[in-house]
Amino acid sequence: MLLPELFGDTFDDFMDQAWNGRWFNTPSAPAHRMNTDIKETKDSYQLEMELPGYGKDEVHAEIKDGYLTVTAARNENNDKKDENGRYVRRERYTGTVTRSFYVGENIEPEDIHAKFENGILTLSIPKEVPKKEETKKTIAIEG
Repeated sequence: MLLPELFGDTFDDFMDQAWNGRWFNTPSAPAHRMNTDIKETKDSYQLEMELPGYGKDEVHAEIKDGYLTVTAARNENNDKKDENGRYVRRERYTGTVTRSFYVGENIEPEDIHAKFENGILTLSIPKEVPKKEETKKTIAIEG
């Protein structure tokens, strides 16, 4: 649906602020998106995903039906109480971010090299992996 020119850029700015997280983020909450840079090399694609605030154990990657899916999940609780046990501040953050990329039916988990360092997940995915042909395996029969 198109909006009348009356709203112009003001409405777009309003919606951008609402959905880009400016109103919903707290200072301690990590960003709710996975900014990804994809670089093509001669033999592979290099993905660099920004995951600030996440630890290596909170990030998971899997391949299913030709799709590489990266998920980062975090559950943080910042309860602070005064000397009488009353809450002075209580903040919680629970969130999951997920991103999927089609990498092809012939890519297996062992074909991908992954590294997580300083909040950046780097994945190296080969451009083309030849289809693994099933080899015939014979069974020796004694007798």
